[in-house]
Amino acid sequence: MRIILASASPRRRELLDQIGVRYDVRPVGIDESSLSGESAESLVRRLAQEKAEAAWQRSDKSRPVLGADTLGVLGSQLLVKPENYDHAYRMLSTMSGRAHRILSAVAIRHQHGHDECLNVNTVIFKTISDAEIEAYWATGEPQDKAGAYAIQGLGAVFIKRIEGSYSGVMGLPLYETGVLLTKAKIQLL
Repeated sequence: MRIILASASPRRRELLDQIGVRYDVRPVGIDESSLSGESAESLVRRLAQEKAEAAWQRSDKSRPVLGADTLGVLGSQLLVKPENYDHAYRMLSTMSGRAHRILSAVAIRHQHGHDECLNVNTVIFKTISDAEIEAYWATGEPQDKAGAYAIQGLGAVFIKRIEGSYSGVMGLPLYETGVLLTKAKIQLL
């Protein structure tokens, strides 16, 4: 059975391909603003659920819909996609030599209801020089990435260690996704 992927992310497509899940891409546009007083964990869970529900409502409701969202957090700072070089510089220099968390939520909407889960990872960065940040920005890679880096790309050279799920840091934790797909009666193996 093919599912509906409520995301345009090429990384999520790559990860679903990795585990042999067949899908049709149907991205949705939702307001991704946080609510007053909303924790990062609640925000990322809510966005994954809203994406799955929005795509479900636009579908014929015969196939499960997968929605996902990923958010980086350093202290109380959300690590979002950089607006420009200065914004990316501030994020990368703040993460330099420190640990930050990557939260990835997955939601599945299907005929019998919905399920969701949250995957939490810790990423420890090496100390990054100003020259490295400038050179990295010049590659173009960080310009559309939350936290201004890509673990699956050149940004990997900044990562000393991860505690958790590599695929979760990429944007779709495969273990949790597999559990939810199995609950939705999608056979993986």
